[in-house]
Amino acid sequence: MALVSLVFGGLGLIVFFAWLLSGALVFHRPTESAVARHLLRLRHPTPQERARLEPVWREVTARAGVEGRNYELWVEDSDHLNAVAAAGHIVGVTRFAMNQLPNGELAAVLAHELGHHVGGHAWSSLLGHWYALPGRVAWRVLRTVSSAVFKVSRLFSCFGMGLVILVFGSFALATISTLYGLPLLILGVPYALAAVGRRAELRADQHAAALGFAPMLAAVLDKLHQAEQHQRAQAAAIAAYHGGPPPQESPLSKLLSSHPDHYTRLHHLQPYLQPQR
Repeated sequence: MALVSLVFGGLGLIVFFAWLLSGALVFHRPTESAVARHLLRLRHPTPQERARLEPVWREVTARAGVEGRNYELWVEDSDHLNAVAAAGHIVGVTRFAMNQLPNGELAAVLAHELGHHVGGHAWSSLLGHWYALPGRVAWRVLRTVSSAVFKVSRLFSCFGMGLVILVFGSFALATISTLYGLPLLILGVPYALAAVGRRAELRADQHAAALGFAPMLAAVLDKLHQAEQHQRAQAAAIAAYHGGPPPQESPLSKLLSSHPDHYTRLHHLQPYLQPQR
């Protein structure tokens, strides 16, 4: 963003600080509602849906010792099992989770999302996403350009590979000598945010488990795992039908995942699932 502000000349400093201050909108309740409605595609629950959600939410917040009315319940029109904690006061669940999960499992899901709010993950996640947006854009541009360069280099064998090394080596040297290598940090931004997100998920799991919802949360995780396995099986079947290999998750894509894998989450829940002596 500092590089972009240079385009504005004398006004560049104003543009840069205005962008920094824009993060304060995260703490603005109308902005939270706009984020929920337009970015997350959530809506306010109907009276019938509110009658379903609010008793479960009251039980969760009572166990946690927090005031439930400080948060807003929203619904996503989706047939997938999911929930979200956004900004500072938004708790959203999908229509599937609301209608298909029994009360205990729905409470575990809501307790997990409350854990994100209590731990400050929702605010920090949104701020991190906003402030990392220029880096994400630059990272995608760099990835697209590098992919195109590699494709061209393959046509020229060794000469092309030497050209790729020369181009990227010159870029790295220029950033190190003139900008102390700061633009190179762009490459690590998505991975750093994903690692923070995975840690936040484990802490939210622990928050729900500490409230007594560990068995119900484990059951929800099993359902999520079964849904993922079903989707992978469908993708593999489609690939086999077209004569291609089944899709494989690369190590880099795992590092970009915002959620830990199923077995990692269950492993961290084990202390709460063992019978107390």
